[in-house]
Amino acid sequence: MLRIGTRGSKLALWQAHYTQAELARIGVESELVIIKTQGDVVQHLSFDKLEGKGFFTKEIEDALLRGDIDLAVHSMKDLPTSPPDGLVITAVSYRDNPADWLLLRPESVDTSQVFKLKQGAVVGTSANRRKAQLLDFRPDVQLKDIRGNVPTRLDKLRSGDFDAIFLAAAGVSRLELDISDLVLVELNPREFVPAPAQGVLAWQTNRGDTATRMILRQLHRPDISACTNVERKVLQLMSGGCQLPLGVHCERDTTGNYHAFAACEIEGTLRRARVSSSTNAGVAEQLIGQLKG
Repeated sequence: MLRIGTRGSKLALWQAHYTQAELARIGVESELVIIKTQGDVVQHLSFDKLEGKGFFTKEIEDALLRGDIDLAVHSMKDLPTSPPDGLVITAVSYRDNPADWLLLRPESVDTSQVFKLKQGAVVGTSANRRKAQLLDFRPDVQLKDIRGNVPTRLDKLRSGDFDAIFLAAAGVSRLELDISDLVLVELNPREFVPAPAQGVLAWQTNRGDTATRMILRQLHRPDISACTNVERKVLQLMSGGCQLPLGVHCERDTTGNYHAFAACEIEGTLRRARVSSSTNAGVAEQLIGQLKG
């Protein structure tokens, strides 16, 4: 019986139940161990102070190191690029829609404007990456921090606290949320570049736990990791977590070629990069060269 460490939010529990189903598919029984993280407890800080620096993962990783759990399931975009000694990402999942979605109240729509946002709209996001890219397209909008899980953020939008909010498409679709009363603007990940590894789950284990690692390797998607490796390497080389206004997206076409896109605010200016290659080797370095060039 494998013990799966997870946060207790609805989306984290979806991820954990998905993991259980995938393990059951290969004949492995498991149970959930719910762990509160600093990101769950601390509600007064904006997400850009939390994401990507272990605020949603540290307590789970500590439990893994102690041997209280056998594996952890994370939203891969929350994981720092430098894991604690002794822990490794053993496998990654399929990739859901990696895009960001912009959800608008119907009263705030102006179809003549970019992203259908009315002039001076109040947009909720706590991610510096989203703030920087939105202001590049729409310098007239007002940005306002927002906290809470996905359903809570939707409630704040519906109550009129915001004209629009950002959400990851994967989170909305996985929770099967009804957003039919809102106006959805689906952002192109090549243009409005998502967080590195957005839409992918990561399964983390102790490096020396060969038995669990062998089980998880049966679930591993090497085609997905070939792209997320590029995205996370850019993040690592830029020495940032999600407080860095950086978006990176890598995809592979039907002929096997890689296409990678990046957007990052550097010294107050949003810079963009694009690389196409027959291999993923060196793509991260080329993106950074363009961003910093």
